[in-house]
Amino acid sequence: MRDIKTIISKVCPSATFEEGDTLLVTVPEKEWHKFAENLKNNPELGFDVLSAVVGVDWKDSIGVIYYLTSTTHAWDMISVKVVAEDRENPMIHTVSDLWKVANFQEREVYDFYGIKFINHPDMRRFFLRNDWVGHPLRKDYDANPDLNPIRMTDEINEDDTVSYVENEKGEVKAVPGKVFGEDDYVVNIGPQHPSTHGVMRFRASIDGEMVKKVDVVSGYIHRGIEKLCEGLMYPQTLHYTDRMDYMSAHQNRHCLCMCIEKALGLEVPERALYIRTIMDELMRISSHLLSFGCTAMDLGATTAFFYGFRERERVLDIFEKTCGARMSLNYNVIGGVMADIHPDFVKDVHAFLDIMPASLKEYHKVFSGNVIAQNRLKKVGYLSKEDAINYCITGPSGRGSNWSNDCRKKHPYALYDQVEFNEVLEDGCDSFSRYMVRMREIEESCKIIAQLIDKIPEGDIRNPKTPKLIKLPAGRWYQQVEASRGTFGVYIESDGGKNPYRMHFQSPCFNLVGVMDLCCRGYMIADLITIGAALDFVIPDIDR
Repeated sequence: MRDIKTIISKVCPSATFEEGDTLLVTVPEKEWHKFAENLKNNPELGFDVLSAVVGVDWKDSIGVIYYLTSTTHAWDMISVKVVAEDRENPMIHTVSDLWKVANFQEREVYDFYGIKFINHPDMRRFFLRNDWVGHPLRKDYDANPDLNPIRMTDEINEDDTVSYVENEKGEVKAVPGKVFGEDDYVVNIGPQHPSTHGVMRFRASIDGEMVKKVDVVSGYIHRGIEKLCEGLMYPQTLHYTDRMDYMSAHQNRHCLCMCIEKALGLEVPERALYIRTIMDELMRISSHLLSFGCTAMDLGATTAFFYGFRERERVLDIFEKTCGARMSLNYNVIGGVMADIHPDFVKDVHAFLDIMPASLKEYHKVFSGNVIAQNRLKKVGYLSKEDAINYCITGPSGRGSNWSNDCRKKHPYALYDQVEFNEVLEDGCDSFSRYMVRMREIEESCKIIAQLIDKIPEGDIRNPKTPKLIKLPAGRWYQQVEASRGTFGVYIESDGGKNPYRMHFQSPCFNLVGVMDLCCRGYMIADLITIGAALDFVIPDIDR
């Protein structure tokens, strides 16, 4: 294994190191941007993916932890800590010019922590209104409701933005700007629009029927999950993961459990590992069937919509028997699973696997091969492999651009290193490729389940040594899983207490919506709906 510390010490002698879940590198803010350039462009380092941007308020200081991945060096991951020099007026240099995914990620940090990113092109709030008072994830935030009453008026000056530009003398000045030009013709799509798949608003400037620019306006259902978690004990935080991307409920909750288990050094019984892996793949199938049905419905193919939901109901019936619920399942717990599988579980799963091959052929016959569907999906919403990496578009959407990024293969967890399956890749880089990746992944998920379903061992479903009162040791941990729409990450920072000091959820859908502007430019306004359907973002996963 390469000696990352030695390489980093050569390019940034002032860097300090802290061993942990991942290597933590701390660099002075003034050296951060130059160091970031080395991290990405130095072939010995090659950290080409910005996996997560986590704002943290340490009370005496405030800053950001960046998680970076090198796809050219065995998917190594490091974290970099950058602290703002002035807590009262915190500023950190942007890296959105190096990794495009940082554009929205840094706007989120600014929204909740007030950290201004120098040279960022569009330093607006992302979730909260532009007249919101304060930054809610700061430890000194004043939550007095009188400061932010429920406003019944529209936001004013929503076209106004600002950039904090640094000149040659190192002076930073606020430079006002506009989202759209005076002559732009802007139309509004959403937030109450059935094909935005939730309350998401797109403002699009158009020239005739052609899209020139898309401005994403989020925050209509923001629930403050990360803030709420700071006041909850660790088992209570699990509740929220099912309710972000509700079509990745099992995988999201699995990720949080794994992060806590890793911090505790807690082993999960083999029976629970089998159950978790099977449930994750059933969840993936359910999600992809929903995506198939909704994509068809968005294009007007009502029959195909009902076909997809017909098989999805079979999966939900299996969930209901074991979990007692169909969507918000609350099944994974720290150390294992909540309850044992239903006596009919194995029989029902086999029955489902038996019908899926014929059902998939039916889907392709009625929709995939349809000339209208192909004309609407093929060569629409182009996203190159380079852009997929730059914007950290993981999951089926990234693999539709021929980027191999499956977390089950790159960082195997549960039983994924004990089963055979193919990582599905398509090279069309368009909406049809993303659609086909999901359809082929249903086959691979069935293959994984078939290898496990008859081998579920007897034994505990939960580690009996799981402590009743869970306190994590002081430190920080980061865990990733392959959720239905891409890599889902959980960051936990603990001060040794029974509540997380900081908990952050890195959702794949947040990145997916970040390429709507890129993928929609130059296409027709009707294609915006198709492109959104093929990217398959779920709004509660963004509005956390």
